[in-house]
Amino acid sequence: MLGAYQSHAIVPKIPAGSGRIVLNAHGPNVVFSQLSSAYPLKLLSSRTPHDKIGVVYVLTYGGGLVGGDKLNLNINVKDGGILVLLSQGSTKVFKSRPEQRLASVARPINDFPEIASPAVTAHLLDVNVATDSILLVLMDPVTCFRGASYSQVQTFRLEDDQTSLLVLDWLTSGRKMLGEEWAFSRYYSSNEIWVANKRVMRDVMLLEEDDVKQVPHDPPPRSLAEKLAPYACYATVFFYGPRMRETIASLNGEYETIRVFKTQAPQELLWSMSPIAAADGLGAVLRVAAIETELVKKWLSNALRGLEDVISKDVYRRAFT
Repeated sequence: MLGAYQSHAIVPKIPAGSGRIVLNAHGPNVVFSQLSSAYPLKLLSSRTPHDKIGVVYVLTYGGGLVGGDKLNLNINVKDGGILVLLSQGSTKVFKSRPEQRLASVARPINDFPEIASPAVTAHLLDVNVATDSILLVLMDPVTCFRGASYSQVQTFRLEDDQTSLLVLDWLTSGRKMLGEEWAFSRYYSSNEIWVANKRVMRDVMLLEEDDVKQVPHDPPPRSLAEKLAPYACYATVFFYGPRMRETIASLNGEYETIRVFKTQAPQELLWSMSPIAAADGLGAVLRVAAIETELVKKWLSNALRGLEDVISKDVYRRAFT
């Protein structure tokens, strides 16, 4: 049942596009001491059979973001609690429009030039996770429509190396049925992980058409769609912490058996695994690409199945249904 086990404390009105989640653990239970959001962002909690696990669905009114919308979500996971972020379908990003939107005027974001432009649709996520706590971000992929310009900046601050984190960050090529494969204007995604005030990882993806002039007699520059072909979905998974060790070890073992394999034709699905250098064995990055989004989803569902021991089979299955 959505909307369950929330705190009823009165909270001040928050700016448009903003949201806040504070999860506290009290004995065997978890409680949302704060769960608030403002249009176009919507947060809904969901009951699970496991009192130690909190689940929040991150949604948008109308099922997508209009050009220029700015979302700002702040999360705190405390007291050894477990929080899982899910969604109910891909985050759709519509075509950029020059006029200013209601959700773009409430909060100054000049500290982040990648998302400050009024024409850019943006999502700013700032997370703090306390010792012995766990956060899993398992939301559906971003899907940018033709002409869309989208940027996201996600920062995860972990109290120490006893904190565990998994972040699934993925995007699709667009609406293939309408011929919109990699037809958006710009996609920018930045992910940072800090542990005990030390940055251990920063990963940035930027996809946009090259602004270059063609030189006579040179071959024409390749479009974004040509560069990314034949794949229609790219996913990156960031792992950190002791509760991720078994999954990391399992994937590393499998990767060692395939990393020397060579092929002349593109495969339907490719993946790679690499450690986070500054994580002392506690962290890793998984990258996956496939010709169809469903192939990535099915592969991840099998590859990450060890997380069932962390968040239960019931919650895990919600992420990949």
